[in-house]
Amino acid sequence: MMPFLSNMADVVHANEPLSPHTYFGLGGAARWFARPQSMEQLREILGQCRDENIRSYVLGLGANLLVDDDGVDGVVVRLNSPAFRRMEWELEANPPRVTAAGGVDLNRLILDAVRQGLGGLECMAGIPGTLGGAIRMNAGGRFGQIADVVREIVVVDIDGRERTMSAAEVGFRYRGSNLNNLLVCQATLELRPEDPAELRRRYMEIWDYKKRTQPLAYPSAGCVFRNPPGHSAGQLIDRAGMKGRTIGGAMVALEHANFIVAKEGATARDVLALIALVRREVAERFGVELELELEIWSSRHARSEELVAGASGGGF
Repeated sequence: MMPFLSNMADVVHANEPLSPHTYFGLGGAARWFARPQSMEQLREILGQCRDENIRSYVLGLGANLLVDDDGVDGVVVRLNSPAFRRMEWELEANPPRVTAAGGVDLNRLILDAVRQGLGGLECMAGIPGTLGGAIRMNAGGRFGQIADVVREIVVVDIDGRERTMSAAEVGFRYRGSNLNNLLVCQATLELRPEDPAELRRRYMEIWDYKKRTQPLAYPSAGCVFRNPPGHSAGQLIDRAGMKGRTIGGAMVALEHANFIVAKEGATARDVLALIALVRREVAERFGVELELELEIWSSRHARSEELVAGASGGGF
């Protein structure tokens, strides 16, 4: 049998530290780290993973991701080659639209749309990650969400098969979708013509709001928990007296209780322990079980048949 991925030596290497690839800056190494340069190479990598029963992870900008200190015993695929960062604008279409690859930086896409007077994305100002990760988790906030502009997407499954899905088939919901084992490799977004100056004003207003209300002094990975129905996760955590609580180098942020920041010396296990403590305190005080919005990669709990499209947005 041919050694695993030996025919991909130009784009795959072993034991890549993952902490530099995540916003948290924490976690161990990937057993293999792949940077495919084309869809053909991506399909080949996924196919070999399937044949060898080896788990595949897809890494975006690492903005919504915590990697375990032990790393991951699988293949981490980074979609940052030019083939996965293409954007094609159709300004004369009605409505105007953009077709972009899944590895496109979401904030670059937002700014390009604002400059061209195309509205619909500015509501996500300040949300880091790739387009693919944003779609997979339906990224957004109080000002809007990515589902509002998605027309259709192209996905790849763990067998390397491509198919096109309409927005309705994606199954968008609050901070989620039905794309669990599918990788978003392309999306078409429908936007609306607006005054560029007004779009820029709205973009800056949203971005300034986030800078005022979110922690920026230390690394974090955005909101840790989804908002439970009828509640704000941050408010529940605050009312439970958890703001400023620390375990090791991990701390519940003072600016926003739904953020955990990594101070000097923090480990992924510190963050995981603090997550468990927060969930326990909120459940005991208010009877509410907090669900994670943060994605966690840990080989200790891996199921080898899954493809985890981080996001991630993943890893966003």
